[in-house]
Amino acid sequence: FAREIYPILTPLAVGPGQPFPYISGLSLSLGVVVREPESSEERFARVKVPEGLNRFVSVGSRGLMLPLEEVIEHFLPWLFPEMEVVERVAFRLTRDGDTEISDDADDLLEAVESELAKRRFGAVVRLEVSNSISDTMLARLDERLGVHRDGIYRVRGLLDLADAGQLASLDRPDLKYEPWVPYTQRRLAAPADDDLFSEIAHRNLVVQHPYDSFTTSVEAFVRAASRDDRVATLKTTVYRTSHDSAIAPALMVAAENGKQSVCVVELKARFDERRNIEWARSLEQSGVHVVYGFPDLKIHAKTTLVVRREGADMKRYVHIGTGNYHATTARIYEDVGLFTADPEITADVADLFNFVTGFGRPQQFRKILVAPFNLRKRLIEHIRDVASAAEAGKNARIRIKVNNLTDPDIVEELYSASQAGVRIEIIVRAVCTLVPGVEGLSENISVRSVLGRFLEHSRLFCFEAGDEKTYLLGSADLMPRNLDHRIEVVVPIEDVYVRNELESIFKALLADNAQAWKLHADGSWRRSAPKKGERRRVAQTLFMRRRERARRLARPRS
Repeated sequence: FAREIYPILTPLAVGPGQPFPYISGLSLSLGVVVREPESSEERFARVKVPEGLNRFVSVGSRGLMLPLEEVIEHFLPWLFPEMEVVERVAFRLTRDGDTEISDDADDLLEAVESELAKRRFGAVVRLEVSNSISDTMLARLDERLGVHRDGIYRVRGLLDLADAGQLASLDRPDLKYEPWVPYTQRRLAAPADDDLFSEIAHRNLVVQHPYDSFTTSVEAFVRAASRDDRVATLKTTVYRTSHDSAIAPALMVAAENGKQSVCVVELKARFDERRNIEWARSLEQSGVHVVYGFPDLKIHAKTTLVVRREGADMKRYVHIGTGNYHATTARIYEDVGLFTADPEITADVADLFNFVTGFGRPQQFRKILVAPFNLRKRLIEHIRDVASAAEAGKNARIRIKVNNLTDPDIVEELYSASQAGVRIEIIVRAVCTLVPGVEGLSENISVRSVLGRFLEHSRLFCFEAGDEKTYLLGSADLMPRNLDHRIEVVVPIEDVYVRNELESIFKALLADNAQAWKLHADGSWRRSAPKKGERRRVAQTLFMRRRERARRLARPRS
């Protein structure tokens, strides 16, 4: 403490001539009340827990780790000599991170940078405090910070659990999963004629990350485009990316090789604005055409377009995914991506890029569903078609996998479909405002969440009306912001092979009886467990085992 922690601590007391200090968002602090023994005068002070140090301090040789704030608490008399420490409590506040960009902004990049400068002074929207806090201390913080009572959270245990990553980095393989090495599909490892584009033209290709490698699929696609002499154009969208992603370098190489290289960068991706601005400037300096989108619409679609000369024709190839072009999260987030040369889908994506980079209204899309234009309408049509099939006594089933389901209109349509007799199964990762299992309203709806080693992030849909099955995948969650205020792309899946892959994903997740949690009508979530005599089924383990089996079969026999 004396050598590494004490020298960088600064107690900030509040009193005459000492105003309440500015507190940055998400920083961890100790609120301390000290008393002068002779006069009994009490003062409040704030001690910031240093961000440049490890959150957990190793003590002794037994592997004991103590939270940094507890170490500081123990040594508070060093900071307040000859004072009596009356109370000490950890707290953390969250400031409003929304950026408000005027629709009339002439320079979107400049407007975003201006808003970022204001963010650190945003209003306090949440105050997290240790559960042991006294009412007097809480009232003191509330008065100074101006937090609404609904925004105050008493927390049992540690605040800011993101720092627990330090514990995960300890050299304790006995407490960790076996490292997962993503699989490279045979068609990607050895494409026909050593030509990835010919392989995609021959048949659509689907990947599911992190079980399938992001490096040898998505990144290989853009790298191949940047180097292929016959490729004339490479266009992509960036919502969130990482420093180790091959997307930006491939765009730069493409520009250097004389290709039309275009990147649509979403400057308003919350908390990634600064990184995206830096990426945009680097790309522009390398000759890439950078487009920033619209002040009033976030571009959340995950799409890449390649235009390649083949004989006398110009042929298009497209990747449409559910997740960001982010090499780091692709190792821990589950996402699905489609590679296709379907003329109508690729033409739709080309039209969408022209809308985003140009000026005008998009024409009617041939196949893809795009928010905020036709996605909401088409999803509601699909739900109603299934409901009509149920009323006619035909097969009627809806399966949906999303991160969030909060859109009131979609929820009402699903309730109506349930009442018509449709069997509805929803896999949702985070927020769900639909209430399942209510008699007369939603008794035909089940909702589950699968929480495992990897974060379930893909958005998939399957609508069954009689003998017709419609499969969709894309970037959109079922929230008003996604359906009305973002550009999202959802693509219909017609290829039998790809449909079978999506079917296997749905089946595995709906059969999971170990890592699934079910939502009940009273709003509670209860974890599933195998019934007596039933085999334990873990969807994510199944996906890994399938790739391991394929990897073994692909090895040459000795």
